[in-house]
Amino acid sequence: MGQILVLDQNMINMIAAGEVIERPASVVKELMENSIDSGATKITASIEDGGRKLISITDNGCGMDGDDLASAFEPHTTSKIKTSSDLQGISTLGFRGEALASIASISQVKCTSRPKSQTGANCIEIDCGDKKDIIPASTDYGTTTQVRDIFYKLPARRKFLRTANTEMGHIAEQFKRIALANDSLDLTLIHNGRELYRLSDKEYLHQRIAELSPIPSSGISENLIEAESNEKSLHILALIGKPSISRTSKKFQYVFLNSRFIRDKFISHAIKEAYRGLLEPNRFPVVFLFIQMPYEDYDVNVHPTKSEVRFYNSNLVHSQILGCLREKLLGTDLQSHAVLPTATASPGMQGIGASGNRSEAISDAMSEFFKKHRPAQTQQQFSYKPKQQIVALRPCAGQIPESHTGAAMVSAFAQTSQPVPEIRLEQRKFIQIHDSFIVVQTDEGFVIIDQHALHERIIYEDLCKRIRKSKLESQKLLIPESFDVTPSDADLLNTNAELLEKLGIELVPFGPRAMAIQAFPTLLTKADPLDFVQDLIDVLGRKDINLDSERLLDEVLNMAACKAAIKAGKKLTDSEIEQLLRDKVNAESASRCPHGRPTTIKFSISDLEKQFKRT
Repeated sequence: MGQILVLDQNMINMIAAGEVIERPASVVKELMENSIDSGATKITASIEDGGRKLISITDNGCGMDGDDLASAFEPHTTSKIKTSSDLQGISTLGFRGEALASIASISQVKCTSRPKSQTGANCIEIDCGDKKDIIPASTDYGTTTQVRDIFYKLPARRKFLRTANTEMGHIAEQFKRIALANDSLDLTLIHNGRELYRLSDKEYLHQRIAELSPIPSSGISENLIEAESNEKSLHILALIGKPSISRTSKKFQYVFLNSRFIRDKFISHAIKEAYRGLLEPNRFPVVFLFIQMPYEDYDVNVHPTKSEVRFYNSNLVHSQILGCLREKLLGTDLQSHAVLPTATASPGMQGIGASGNRSEAISDAMSEFFKKHRPAQTQQQFSYKPKQQIVALRPCAGQIPESHTGAAMVSAFAQTSQPVPEIRLEQRKFIQIHDSFIVVQTDEGFVIIDQHALHERIIYEDLCKRIRKSKLESQKLLIPESFDVTPSDADLLNTNAELLEKLGIELVPFGPRAMAIQAFPTLLTKADPLDFVQDLIDVLGRKDINLDSERLLDEVLNMAACKAAIKAGKKLTDSEIEQLLRDKVNAESASRCPHGRPTTIKFSISDLEKQFKRT
């Protein structure tokens, strides 16, 4: 007798369920997508015990008659495709005909359905593949599917289910994805009789995002930027978060293609590149991206859960998304607003003794601090003159010569042969504190500037502009600086000779295992040549990331700007501060340093009034 056996159909369905049904959240996803495909405008999901005990999905869709209801739970039965050519332009969320058969093979299912054209409903019950006869039922039009005791006859699968709260978290995530992709639907999610979400079909997308997001509603509404483009049959609508609400994972990046939630490495890379230089390392932006494109331009038939697609022109999709997001980000003021603690009421106002005493103690401590830490006599102080205009924030036409912009400030700080004239005491509206930060009065309040981060951004932008036109200007060193190199280091330098030439760095052999720096960029006069070249070799030899030539150049320019910028702890003259503020106005994106850290924090007058209880 042969050893190869033909599996029965129920066993085939149970094996298929291992791919389609991973946990209760998978059941919720498949059933809600079926409801959407049926034309439903209202869907209610009722869950018990994290979906392990009951999953009930009710909709007001087109419903099914008795014959369709009997066929719906058979394997590979579907109303959404009829011929192989239909696979080239699938417009529905489901189409394989696997979901219902898989669900029915690993749980107890009861489905009641009624089309709008009929007065009576039909009901079918299935127990792990054991199907009963269809019986009449009474219900409103639409479909209600109840799934009980998932995996109860498969203990090996059931033991992998987590706690009710964990499973409910996965269900809520699937619900959010469907709700965001279909903001015109009325959706409700209930767990153990408690309503978690009730989303109206009359909500705007911004309102739905705010309601579904764990980020405070005010934080979302104030920090989302809308970007939109419509080119080459590709429509992009994006609600992108400012860097101030970035997260530590990609969990808050939602990408939808024709109302289908997807994951795609090309799109993820485009989002990452759009925020390059605007976020700190290991931070990820909050993004809600909605893409509309012809169905024939991509293939959804690549994964059982339909969460992945294959684009026929992935480069076009990547470039369009990157361009749309990057252009919007660079054209938006991303300067950080101060996050101040909530002002606590005084004892006389609220009658709270303990908290009042604590507030009084804090006030006394702050008063004592400012008495002991008065500014030095050499530093001029703010003078309150409300009718005077702010100086040094906006340059007059023709006031700033080209030699004083961008990274040329390095020379201005190194040598003051032609300093900007000192501004008068009564006009002065800024002060340097701790030789690291600059406080500047504005019409709306004041801003605090990190002098190193801002100067780093200015130099970086200037380096980028100059290197796009030609190689950086360099000058010969009076005494060439030599350094030892290993064979691998020498190979790296030879391989990247073109990059070194662009940077204006000239290296020559200086013995069997040594090289010498003969020329160095003039814009990097504050950087130590030997230290810079050694760090450059480290960047060129990095193995943790795969850098193309453009990204490699960007990494090097980041490093160059950081080394050439003024450092925290350096005391600046008034003319140097004034020049820095002028260059800030001319910078394309002065709100963030090349590494993504904020350069400026903004305080409004209303923030101060709240802290001092004036409002």
